[in-house]
Amino acid sequence: MQRSIIANKMCRQVLRYRKNMMVVDKPECYDVFINHRRIDTNKNVAGLLYDHLARLNLRPFLDSKTMKPGDKLFEKIGTALHSCKVGIAVFSPNYCQSYFCLHELSNIMEAKKKVIPIFVDVKPSELRVVDNGNCTAKELVRFHWALEEAKNTVGLTFDSSNGDWLDLLTNASDAVMKNLLEIEAKRLGVHKQKYTKYF
Repeated sequence: MQRSIIANKMCRQVLRYRKNMMVVDKPECYDVFINHRRIDTNKNVAGLLYDHLARLNLRPFLDSKTMKPGDKLFEKIGTALHSCKVGIAVFSPNYCQSYFCLHELSNIMEAKKKVIPIFVDVKPSELRVVDNGNCTAKELVRFHWALEEAKNTVGLTFDSSNGDWLDLLTNASDAVMKNLLEIEAKRLGVHKQKYTKYF
């Protein structure tokens, strides 16, 4: 119960920062980009996390829930990646077999976004970039670097066979909100004089 109260307070604070700064976001602006391997996590971790964050009035991006017929795949994902404030990388047993997962992760890391790794049914030490002949040498270096950066970032672990789903969603959303608050506070500090009249 106490965690729920804290989460609600943090969410209100993020929304208050957004309102006080009078930032007019484009419709294509997202708070959180969820990077995941669809085959493993779309109908459980990623989908539930998207719904949970949306209920907290945050703006998450999840390809299967945000995109609609007629959207340009790479354009829409690229815009979401660059506009997001926080990335969530949901690592799963088949994650590293996907060129697109590794490409998105590399873009998030290169853009120096805050990243929250969630290791679902896999240990960080088990994740490896595999050269299956579909990537250039430059891409392999990029992917390896991004994966190592994520593996060396404090994240969450989850065992889908016996883990507490509510606990995972609560911990993940708390981490997102704390990072969003930190980002907004830094931005506010940089522009403090400009926005002091709103406080």
